[in-house]
Amino acid sequence: MKKIFIALLLTTGLCTGCKDYLDIKPKGYTIPESFEDYKKLLNDQSLYRVSSGYPNYLTDDAQAGELKDVNSSADYTLYSLFKRNLYSFQPGAVFQPGEGDFFYEPAYSHIFTYNVVINNIEKTPEGAVAEKKQLKAEALVGRAMEYFNLVNGYAVHYDAATASTDLGVPLILTEDINKKYTRNSVAEVYSMILKDLTEAQPNLSSKADHKFRPTKAAAYAFLSKVYLYMGRYTEALQNANEALKLNKNLIDYSKYTTQKGTWGRVCEIKDVMVPFPQVDKSIETVWARQTASSSGTVMTELYASADLLNVYAKDLPATAVDQRFNLFFCTGQAQFGTSIIKFPGRSIWAPYIEFNMAFSTGELMLIAAECEARIGDQGIALQHLNTLRNARIVGNKPLTATTREEVLRMSLEERRREMPFLGINRLVDLKRLNKDPRFAKTITHTFGTQTFTLPANDKRYVLPIPPKVLERNPSIPVLDR
Repeated sequence: MKKIFIALLLTTGLCTGCKDYLDIKPKGYTIPESFEDYKKLLNDQSLYRVSSGYPNYLTDDAQAGELKDVNSSADYTLYSLFKRNLYSFQPGAVFQPGEGDFFYEPAYSHIFTYNVVINNIEKTPEGAVAEKKQLKAEALVGRAMEYFNLVNGYAVHYDAATASTDLGVPLILTEDINKKYTRNSVAEVYSMILKDLTEAQPNLSSKADHKFRPTKAAAYAFLSKVYLYMGRYTEALQNANEALKLNKNLIDYSKYTTQKGTWGRVCEIKDVMVPFPQVDKSIETVWARQTASSSGTVMTELYASADLLNVYAKDLPATAVDQRFNLFFCTGQAQFGTSIIKFPGRSIWAPYIEFNMAFSTGELMLIAAECEARIGDQGIALQHLNTLRNARIVGNKPLTATTREEVLRMSLEERRREMPFLGINRLVDLKRLNKDPRFAKTITHTFGTQTFTLPANDKRYVLPIPPKVLERNPSIPVLDR
């Protein structure tokens, strides 16, 4: 079978002296020309993996292990240098010169593929017009997702007052590998994301043959999160509600237990051979994306911080069990192979599940609850929270509150319980909430007798453009951190 060939040189910067990739047709490869070729491009499974788990080393969820920890993968001294740089809040570059960034580079590789489809699919002579428009729309949503992750990782958080001058990330909208590019503003990147989603939405299908393909519900869900991050809560709420009209299913976590091992560790109580649903099989999935394959997760590498443990314990009724903590963390001990390792008093993140990095109904309910608490009906916000908690907590009792501020805090804490260690979600939440004095916080990390601190709104919350990219593109401006 011949393989579809596309150049992916933008992942590490522009090359000089390269010919247009369309002038080259290597033996055994096919340049995308037909409708089916472009369809195959979008079915490339590498596109299904986005973001990365390593930004969690910056967050208040993270606690490194001890020196010579019984769980060696959590031993701070055995972490890769870039992970130690993040955990200890080192200024400047995170990666070393020439070292690859498992987040930045794959994202631009994916963007190149999406650009090939977006800019060429409608030129193909075969295929129905509606089908070509739908395929282009799906590529637009995919490109928007990559830029959404990039701008929220490698830039300061969106602020309407400064976004037009804040450094964002380079916008690459063509497949011209020789084109010079610069670093666009945060406002320009967000504007492009909204433009892609707005253009895509009318041409997306209401249903898809698998959940890795975006639908109209996915566009609503995506817009709700974009507007949430922009602080445009009315639009965020409207879009979250539209998405929830199309899917409000939740998995009942009370039906699951754990067993010894790694993958398949979380399984059904009635049949341990049935694992927790995969992202593309889950009734909660609105649009499916998985974590990046390299450093995509931090499973068994980080213990839950004392701060995170306190959040799980808060608002938990007596005798109730929060299955999100019970199933996805190992407390006191773990057995992933033949031997048991014990770590009394500590809980390690070890779900061995690929969670959804795109959009699921749980997060949509949390977005709706947060927005209702901010600008809407606090009673409806509590309804969303209680619906979600009933599906997650065995023995749950309804939350109650008397003020809007109480409900908002409950919504934000529930979001943290629902989505620990998933991609860049917690990092972005810290960045956006630090802009509000009510929620701004200084993060403290420890290792042995060492203490590392990261004040609210510090530039070290921003992931730096990797040195490997700057070496090839020295004109790109950088943000001091």
